[in-house]
Amino acid sequence: MVAFCGALSFFPCLSNPDRRSSFCLKLVLVMLHLTYVGILYGFDKELIQKTKQGPWYTAVYLLLLVATLAKYFVVCSSSPGYVLDAMRAMNETDALRNRETITSTQPASSKNGSVVITINRNQLEKNLLGSGTTSWEKLVMDMYPPGTSVRSVTCTYCNIVQPPRAKHCHDCDKCILQFDHHCVWLGSCVGQGNHCWFWWYLCSETAFSLWTGTLYIQYLISHVSKQWWSYAIVLLLLAVLSICLFFLILLFIFHSYLILTNQITYEVLKKRRIPYMRNIPEGVFPFSKGACRNSYEFCCARSSMYRMEPLPTALELEVKLRPYTYSDVLSCRCC
Repeated sequence: MVAFCGALSFFPCLSNPDRRSSFCLKLVLVMLHLTYVGILYGFDKELIQKTKQGPWYTAVYLLLLVATLAKYFVVCSSSPGYVLDAMRAMNETDALRNRETITSTQPASSKNGSVVITINRNQLEKNLLGSGTTSWEKLVMDMYPPGTSVRSVTCTYCNIVQPPRAKHCHDCDKCILQFDHHCVWLGSCVGQGNHCWFWWYLCSETAFSLWTGTLYIQYLISHVSKQWWSYAIVLLLLAVLSICLFFLILLFIFHSYLILTNQITYEVLKKRRIPYMRNIPEGVFPFSKGACRNSYEFCCARSSMYRMEPLPTALELEVKLRPYTYSDVLSCRCC
């Protein structure tokens, strides 16, 4: 581990988050994919012959490669959902609503058939600023159990009130809604705004890697010789390739499980560190609404990027603790 950290010290763009270049990360990942495919097509003569006999085979394969890289860039360019942007959007909405309310309640005087409306602009700005801050704090605090202190849910770095499931990312230096994790290869966080795109990227990346990995395994097995060093090299390469594929498949299954249960990686790994998750019994998914509804809301029902979920009440937790019965399955309670 010490040697690995020492090796990273020679590459500050990887070891130091402040010096990581987003463009370099994207370039490295694209080059890895192209090298991954190029080596295979450069050495496997049987694959080249199969490509000449069936051009659709290469077309589908290259289409999958392009789709994988395109989804990667979509995830990189998507906002993870910043708490500050959500607060600003709500304040602007409330300010517009209050402006319309104040304007409509002002006395109007008629002069030459036209309506003249008088507004105290300074007083209006004070009311808008005060009502916007109060509205955000009230909205967030209503999501927590009664008696929760504003100080306990205020980010000490951003100085804003965090809704449930939000967390401050020290790499991005911003609070993220439904913070899942900070991805080094993306150069940004995975949160409420881009978690769906991240899952679709994992889906296409897993399919592409399995296809390419299968071709690599076939090539290595068919070209192994009878000499011992050849067996050793092939076994080593097969082991590394199998571990990488297994890790990628496991990552895809894990995030699929998170979607079905409406969880995030941060809540799963740091459950005992999160104040609102400490009192949740084991095996209970507090934000889950059933596998089908969770999947639908995750993929199809995202009308707003800034969707925040309140903490469940004690009665709702009791219902979630109740074991399933045959009637629950028939009534699709699990969905």
